[in-house]
Amino acid sequence: MDAGSMNTSSSLKAQSRFPLQQQFLPRTTSKENLDRFIPNRSAMDMDYAHFMLTEGRKGKENPTGNSPSREAYKKQLADSLNINRTRILAFKNKPPAPVELIPQDYSLNHKAKSTKPRRHIPQSSERTLDAPDIVDDFYLNLLDWGSSNVLAIALGNTVYLWDASDGSTSELVTVDEEDGPVTSVNWAPDGRHIAIGLNNSHVQLWDSTSNRQLRTLSGGHRSRVGSLAWNNHILTTGGMDGQIINNDVRIRSHIVETYRGHTQEVCGLKWSASGQQLASGGNDNLVHIWDRSTALSNSATQWLHRLEDHTSAVKALAWCPFQGNLLATGGGGGDRSIKFWNTHTGACLNSIDTGSQVCALLWNKNERELLSSHGFTQNQLTVWKYPSMVKMAELNGHTSRVLYMAQSPDGCTVATAAGDETLRFWNVFGVPEMAAKPAIKAKPEPFSHLNRIR
Repeated sequence: MDAGSMNTSSSLKAQSRFPLQQQFLPRTTSKENLDRFIPNRSAMDMDYAHFMLTEGRKGKENPTGNSPSREAYKKQLADSLNINRTRILAFKNKPPAPVELIPQDYSLNHKAKSTKPRRHIPQSSERTLDAPDIVDDFYLNLLDWGSSNVLAIALGNTVYLWDASDGSTSELVTVDEEDGPVTSVNWAPDGRHIAIGLNNSHVQLWDSTSNRQLRTLSGGHRSRVGSLAWNNHILTTGGMDGQIINNDVRIRSHIVETYRGHTQEVCGLKWSASGQQLASGGNDNLVHIWDRSTALSNSATQWLHRLEDHTSAVKALAWCPFQGNLLATGGGGGDRSIKFWNTHTGACLNSIDTGSQVCALLWNKNERELLSSHGFTQNQLTVWKYPSMVKMAELNGHTSRVLYMAQSPDGCTVATAAGDETLRFWNVFGVPEMAAKPAIKAKPEPFSHLNRIR
């Protein structure tokens, strides 16, 4: 570019810096001005345009000469340029009410139907019975509720039966002083036969209907038998000697399997609902899971899982009714925890510190809830929501540690016995929804004024 053109360009730039001056560029040829016209909004007089569109031509044009299409075009143009609006975002009238997609009455009714009311848990026992001479021993199991709705409790050397259907009490047996006291009781699945463990290492089998002793199992244990568990015709016994023995009550040579894994007293035994796995707890702080399919006759059987997380004796054992491989265990005074286990893998799923000795555990058969009984300092019952383990209620009444718990056949009522020599009944799990509906019954069921038995 030559010097003259550079001077011209610089002079134009200098002139453009002055404000409020219109620029005129000289035309060189006509071809250079054939480009389309591009309007510049900054050069428009908006007030004049507004006047011309609205007021400027009134009276000057023949109103009869305006066609409907032209009027529609002018209206659309005015609307497009926002000319007809004097105030932006200003409403002349109240804004329309929002449309309710769901009617209010329906939403309230639907919410009321879908929200399940919180179940009321009575804070006091509905019945209290005296239990004199009950042995205050953490390692024993002296209370059980059979399928025929009869409760068995051992008080010293005597086993008593309490019929829940009419509240009557009867004495089943009183053992000799040298054989007693009674250290465990457990009903057979038929609700008629009952096993009684003794301090002299023997186990007696009784027919509760005829009040007749059927046989005595001996020769297996060397000391007292503090825990019992039935699995059909197999009676499993656990002793202070640390042995666990499976006894087939149908045959003369009743010892069919022996489980050895505990080094101290076996204080808890529970078979799973399927009858394939046995859980055992001992004073050696151990929990063992035994598999029935791997049991060997007349020889020691290896455990399936050895659970060593507890730091105190484990008596409280409870298999979950809605998940077959879920086991809850509770530790004694030095542990105070409830732990949950997957018995297929042996993994600990959860552990919570309850703050006091865990003496017994029971699952709610109708809801996802767990009940625990405790010792010092409050001697309370605690209802937990599973799996969150949120406390739903704490029930107080016993003045000593609540060592023994048993559940009614319908799962609604729980009986507890403690060192304060009282037997209390709690309607802790309530009436199940299915049982709450009236059903035609040929005869009144036991506890019919409280609940229904499935």
